[in-house]
Amino acid sequence: MGNFNMRQRIVVVIGFGAGLYFVGNWITGRGKAVTGWSSYGPPSVSSPHLGEPWLHPWVRLVIWLTVVAVWVLGSVVLLRSTRSPRAQGSSDLDP
Repeated sequence: MGNFNMRQRIVVVIGFGAGLYFVGNWITGRGKAVTGWSSYGPPSVSSPHLGEPWLHPWVRLVIWLTVVAVWVLGSVVLLRSTRSPRAQGSSDLDP
């Protein structure tokens, strides 16, 4: 990321966030009942899982908090200021 300027890094962070959003939706949405016309009758009305999400709400919350934490950590790494190689080798104790 050393060759990108700050504007390009911001675009990468936004794209990274959008990609993580789609990954989070895919993870939390797996197993949901598919809706739509499929040319056959609906399943039994007595089905206990009809239309219910497959994950408990707290599990979905943990997944989304993890996705957000990954985005924040990735953004910090991508947006941190880069120091010149000369400044990295020097310290306050050098004469």
